[in-house]
This record gives sequence, C-alpha cells and structure tokens, in this order.
Amino acid sequence: MKLEEQLQQRSGNQCELCKAGGALKAYDVPPSNGYADSHIFLCEKCLAQINKKEELDSQHWSCLTEAMWSEVPAVQVVAWRMLNRLRNESWAMESLDMMYLADDTLAWAKASGDHENDGAVDLHKDSNGNLLQNGDTVVLIKSLDVKGSTLNARLGTVVRNIRLVPDNTEQIEGRIEGQMIVILTKYLRKQN
Repeated sequence: MKLEEQLQQRSGNQCELCKAGGALKAYDVPPSNGYADSHIFLCEKCLAQINKKEELDSQHWSCLTEAMWSEVPAVQVVAWRMLNRLRNESWAMESLDMMYLADDTLAWAKASGDHENDGAVDLHKDSNGNLLQNGDTVVLIKSLDVKGSTLNARLGTVVRNIRLVPDNTEQIEGRIEGQMIVILTKYLRKQN
C-alpha cells in the first residue's frame, strides 16, 4: 500500500493535527532517519505554519490540546514542538505540563532543536511591514546605486514580478532596466 493511502486510512482523510479535510499532504517529521512511521497527514494551513511560511495563528493551534493525545508518535512529536513554539500562550503551557512522551519520542521531538525557538516567523516584508510574495509589484522608496554597475535605481521606480530570495528574508530579486538585481526589502513598498 502506498504511503498516501496508509496515511488516508490512518487519519480518516483528515489533518492529523486540526482534523480539517480537503487538500492534505504527507509531511515527513524531521529528522526521519531511524524513526518508523515518520510521516503524518496535514492540511495546508498546518503545514505552512509548521514550515514557518505563515505567522502562527494560536486559535488554529488550540487543536493541539486534542492532537497531543494521539497514539501516533510522529503526531505527538509535532504537537510537542508546536506547543513549545506557542509556550507564551497559557493554554499551550498547560498542555505541555500535562503531555507525556516516551523517552525515544521525546528524543525525536528534541532532535530538531525547534523547541528552543520562539514562535516568531521570518517572512519577506516591505518597509511598512506588508507581506511580500513572489510575483508582487513593489516601488523603491529610496534611490539606490547598484553595486558592480553604472545603474542607478531611482526613488519611485516600479519593480514588477519580484522573486523572494529563499534563504534571506531581507532580500528580493527584481528586474530594473532589463537587469536582474537584488534589493533589500527595507527599501521597498508593496504596490496594491
């Protein structure tokens, strides 16, 4: 039986954390080496927030008060990690105090080091704090000299169809006068 079919059967075709239906994806709980059944079935919202692609929504994660009692170790691991990210919420701290994990499951949960981080998510944002996404149009709020070029990007220049730099939330890529350049997000304003 395929992995997706096994997960559908085990989860009843629902997200194993929040019980949402719809489009579900298999998520390999890191680090998966040496741990059996390291996959769980998640909805897009849970997946985006686990992968820090979206701000944490503490109301959404109140589902963890139920999910933490799952018999599936991979679900327990993710619930424990997310409760730790939300530890500033009183309900999350209470749940963590009640939660019990077997020694090997707790070692797996701690292996990523994710529990040591707070719930803060680094996202690409413009100078006003607006969320930037691939394909957005932005305006320069400062004239910029482009390093290694004679190009001067002037204040008010419109940059269309930007690309986010994956490993650096302070940078985007955009084309100005036919040349692809990297621009710091603090010099941009998202155009609506």
